Amino acid sequence: MTGQTNITPPSEGQAESARQKFVLAFNKTMLQIWQEQITLLDVIDTGRLLNNLKALPVHADGRFYEVSLTQLFLEYGLWQNFGTGKEIPRGNPGDLGHARVRKKKPWFSRKYYASVMNLRDFMADNIGHEFVGIVARALDDKFVRYNH
Repeated sequence: MTGQTNITPPSEGQAESARQKFVLAFNKTMLQIWQEQITLLDVIDTGRLLNNLKALPVHADGRFYEVSLTQLFLEYGLWQNFGTGKEIPRGNPGDLGHARVRKKKPWFSRKYYASVMNLRDFMADNIGHEFVGIVARALDDKFVRYNH
């Protein structure tokens, strides 16, 4: 026994499939997190915001190296997230003359950044492993001998 471990890098197809699954799961999970946060923080007046959350179709190149994700919700949701709204008139210099009525209900931004960073880290790790596999196969004597 030489003490070496034989770790087989993922094939290109396996790596692409893993990236596709992770990206689609990310989209689905973000919607679930937002629905939970909207419900927990009681950001529900008419229910339109809760029922309007959508993940638009994922646009990716064939290998999922470059991915474009879009989630959609009503603009009203941002005002709830930051605690702003009707009692603050346009052009207001900042002094309302009365106490703020609205409270921040951070349903959107709390976990979004961390989730995007998890997606970034997964993609970097996955693409890195695929690259190592490509280079390893290119330098492998058996691969070169039998495939050329």
